[in-house]
Amino acid sequence: MKLNPSKKIVFQIFSLIVILGVSKTASSQNSNLGIFDKSEDIGTCLVKGSSVYNSDKQEYTMSGSGDNMWYGKDAFQFLYKKMKGDFILQFEFKFTSPVKAAHRKVGWMVRNDNSFDSPHVNGTIHNDGLTSIQYRLTKGANTMELKMKKLENNTIIQLERRGNRYIFSAAIKGEDFKTIEWVDNDKVINDNALVGMFICSHDNSDLQTAVIKNVRITIPAKADYKPYKDYIGSNLEIMDIASGNRKIIYTAPNSIQAPNWTKDGKTLIYNSEGKIYNFDLKKGQPSVLDTKFAIKNNNDHVLSFDGKMLGLSNHKDDKDRQSQIFIVPTKGGTPKLITEKGPSYLHGFSPDGKSMIFTGGREEKNNFDIYSINIKTKEETRLTSSPGLDDGSEYSPDGKYIYFNSVRSGKMQIWRMNPDGSNPERITNDESNNWFPHVSPNGKMIVYLAFGDDVLPGDHPFYKHVSLRLMDIETREVKILAHLYGGQGTINVPSWSPDGKQIAFITNTALTDYFTKCY
Repeated sequence: MKLNPSKKIVFQIFSLIVILGVSKTASSQNSNLGIFDKSEDIGTCLVKGSSVYNSDKQEYTMSGSGDNMWYGKDAFQFLYKKMKGDFILQFEFKFTSPVKAAHRKVGWMVRNDNSFDSPHVNGTIHNDGLTSIQYRLTKGANTMELKMKKLENNTIIQLERRGNRYIFSAAIKGEDFKTIEWVDNDKVINDNALVGMFICSHDNSDLQTAVIKNVRITIPAKADYKPYKDYIGSNLEIMDIASGNRKIIYTAPNSIQAPNWTKDGKTLIYNSEGKIYNFDLKKGQPSVLDTKFAIKNNNDHVLSFDGKMLGLSNHKDDKDRQSQIFIVPTKGGTPKLITEKGPSYLHGFSPDGKSMIFTGGREEKNNFDIYSINIKTKEETRLTSSPGLDDGSEYSPDGKYIYFNSVRSGKMQIWRMNPDGSNPERITNDESNNWFPHVSPNGKMIVYLAFGDDVLPGDHPFYKHVSLRLMDIETREVKILAHLYGGQGTINVPSWSPDGKQIAFITNTALTDYFTKCY
């Protein structure tokens, strides 16, 4: 609910041209390897391995033989690039070849060099469910291991480096991560190392193949970054709900936030540095939406159910920079003021288009409640009055409920109530801090964002490990759609596609030398 301060537009344009220009050139030279620089067999592999990238699907097919990565020598197929500093590595995989060895495996590896006996650390999943961090402390030494609780069907893995700490996480699709950690006390792994994905058949006469998708290499924000002053880059992503397949459709060097899907399904609307942008899905390019004087917008922008109007939360200088709500035609124009009072942070239209709901700070200091306002008469009605923060309100498509998030039970949880504020009902009941419930077009599902215990219940900061979650409203069954690096701006606004098959969201990564190639 805070406004991003503007940056110099010249720097923004220059950065975008440089990054996208370099990305295009490098991608055309190495299109079969995607974001990586090189693939090769490490050690003695009797059957030659390979790694190929499919740019349309944004997925990799890796094949490899090799006896093992154990004892004092290794043999496997490696797809990698050279990187330094902190990073978060994640992918989802599926073996596509028949099983011959129970210990065939895939994973992420950080390796000093490409010699067969190099010091390294890797996070790996074996076919029999063995999930572990494996590491070699000196050149030619036996590999050592830290095992995670054995779980079959793990298909999502993540390896994070924070200084000399290596945090390995694995999950069955749809579930929470399980995590173990290894600390490189002697700093045997180079800061500037070979970083990539591997596959090993565990039978040197056999070639095993896996399809690897949703591959992400994230460069996190620095530990001392200053919120709302320091920003890193952004990925605009689309996910197919049924398959879980994700695609990055646009990368920006600055902060872009809160994508909204237009009624015709052709455009995404997001905010960046105070302005509202249209992103043409066919052309793959953004353009500024003309909102006249309203150029200090935050990420609380919402389309009406009929798609004709866009609601904005714009900060006005004559109101001590407090956010106020405006309406503008979806195609742009002069905004019309709706709320005289502030601060007011928009979250939704009623299905009939006659009213809007928002989070407002009114009588009590540091207390925010949910209000509705009649668009024609400008009459406000207070719908909640619990201590603390009520936020993220949104009507169900049939108009029977307003979904919202509230700290009234301690943790931030998802609730719903009648349109007049009566009969509040808690929807989620877990240890996460849950934000921004968005109801599917058919009214049967909600997608929301979950933060962990590392944030205060009333806060939704940038640059955290978060998860996108999907709930069946009737059964209350919840599954995790994706583990992300994001937070504020990821999914603040309704972001379902009109047909209910996809969602759009933002993930974050710093744009360093790693971004010489795009996905």
